[in-house]
Parts: sequence; C-alpha cells; structure tokens
Amino acid sequence: MQFLDQCKIYLKSGDGGRGASSFRREKFIEFGGPNGGDGGRGGDVVFEVAENLNTLIDYRYRQHFRAADGRPGAGRDRTGADGQDLVLAVPAGTQIMDADNREVLADLTRAGQRLVFLRGGDGGFGNTHYKTSTNRAPRRADPGRPGREAWVWLRLKLIADAGLVGLPNAGKSTLLAAVSHARPKIADYPFTTLKPQLGVVRVNDREFVLADLPGLIEGASGGAGIGTRFLGHVERCAVILHLVDATLVDVARAYRTIRAELARYAHGLAEKPEIVGLNKIDAIAPDEARAKQRELLAAVAGAGTPVLPLSGATGAGVPGVLEAVLAAVSPAEIDRLACAT
Repeated sequence: MQFLDQCKIYLKSGDGGRGASSFRREKFIEFGGPNGGDGGRGGDVVFEVAENLNTLIDYRYRQHFRAADGRPGAGRDRTGADGQDLVLAVPAGTQIMDADNREVLADLTRAGQRLVFLRGGDGGFGNTHYKTSTNRAPRRADPGRPGREAWVWLRLKLIADAGLVGLPNAGKSTLLAAVSHARPKIADYPFTTLKPQLGVVRVNDREFVLADLPGLIEGASGGAGIGTRFLGHVERCAVILHLVDATLVDVARAYRTIRAELARYAHGLAEKPEIVGLNKIDAIAPDEARAKQRELLAAVAGAGTPVLPLSGATGAGVPGVLEAVLAAVSPAEIDRLACAT
C-alpha cells in the first residue's frame, strides 16, 4: 500500500429538504386544512478513526466529498427522509487543518473516535407548521437550509513510541528490519527510505512501536534532500533513537548535524528524550569503536544522553539499546499500545 501523509480535500454536508405546501382534499371534509410535511435534514460529514489504517492514500484520487441531501416533505404530513451521513475513515494521528494548512481544527488520535465535522442543513417547515387559530390555511413552506462546505487539509502524524533519526545510510532500516517484522528497503546508497516505516518491537514481553524516518542531511530544514517533511511523525514519539554511523570519520559532527536540524524544525523535538546509538560497530575495530563512543559522549556531555554501541547487521548491542528505549517510553504509552492491539 502506498503511503500518503498529507492531502487537501473538499467537504460539503447535505442540504435540508424543502417543506411541502399541500391541503387535505377529502370527500365530505369541507375545511380540510394544511397537511404539508417538513423536509428531511441533510447528512453530516463525519470523520472516524479506523483501526489498521496508517495512510491517507484513499484521498489521493478523490478530493471532493458530499453528504446526501435531505428529501423534501410531502402531503398528508409526511416528513422527508434525512440525508445519509458521509463517514470518512482516517488513521489514528490524523489532524484536520484549515484551508491554509496552518490552524489545527481537530486532532484524531484514538481508534474508534468519531467527529461530526460539518452538520447537515435543517429541513424546511411545511405549511402545517404555520397553521394557527387565525391563519387556518397558510401557504407558506420553507426551503431547506443549505449544508456547510469547507476545504481542509488532512495531515497524518504517525503514532509511534520511538522514532529513528539519523543521516542517510546510518543503518536505520537495517535495525528496524532486525528487531521487527517490518520489511523496509535496504541498500548501500543514500535515501533508500523515502517514506516512514513502522514496526512493532517486542522486548521482555512488552511491545513498543518504532518508526523509521527518511534520513536527514545538513540543510534539511531549508529543504535540502527530502527536507523535514516527515519530521512531523516524530512529534508524537516519546523518545528519539538517534543512530550515528560508526564508519564516519567525524561522528560528533554527524550527531550535531541532526541535532541542529531538529532544533530548527522546533515543535519540541530538540527537547525530547534521546538515546544515541553508535551503529555499524562490526565494521570497525573495537578500539576505534570505543574511541568514537567517547567522542559522542563528549558531544552530548551534560545532557544525560546515553551513547550505546550496536550493530543492526549482527545484532551486537541491540538488546541493550531496545531495553533503553523501552525504559524511556512512558508506561502510559505502553499501556495505550497494549489496549490498542
């Protein structure tokens, strides 16, 4: 299934049905009086969070959505049928933005959550409604009220407990494939990951969701590479797992590059708890790995951030890293995941 995390759609709720203007015309009833029924109510536009859905791809090829109109009223005091509601299924973590993609109108985070976003128009009154002691034969019947319409942006922020960040080719996809059943694309060239990947990691009979995000490069906040488009998915993560390639000459510079991009993106990413993983230690000598671990410790000195060596390819050090991530994920988030699964 293709991944889509942002789209713009047009929504319109149903118009109310017109009220009827009619009179009783029965034999032997001289003064029958009005009997026009009211119009039906227009359908609502409803968003519902669906389980096992993690993309907005359903809204790529169809951008206009309209709820059904209410049916008009009829004689013999018959009320028109209400229009059917339009229910739009979205994944958990979907935000509904205004037409300018700036203001958050709604944030849907729980499976089964429903939101009536646009209410349908009310049906018009039939002439029976206007019958009074002094107006025995009203001919007034109202049209239904129009439904509401709006252009909105849907923006998906994947709900994961931990987010993988790092430079391209830091080994993020290799680690995700090694610790979960996810099967991301793995190759020896940059930007093999072009869309976020999710995997469920099991550690000591506990589970957490790990998100692999496309690699960042220096200047990503200004649009270089893939830019920061997918960093929004980290906003909901409880902890960041920052992988640094141990085969790089200057691992401290690689670490600072990513931290600078996170700080420029803002939205609290730079303040999130972080675990630094020195990846690919199988490709260098043990003494060199220890020296580069000390370099990273100096780069994050004072922040209390752990620096753990590992190899996603061989599995060395991976259990310790996963246990550290699990400890950093709040118990409330883990309980929420257990209830959702």
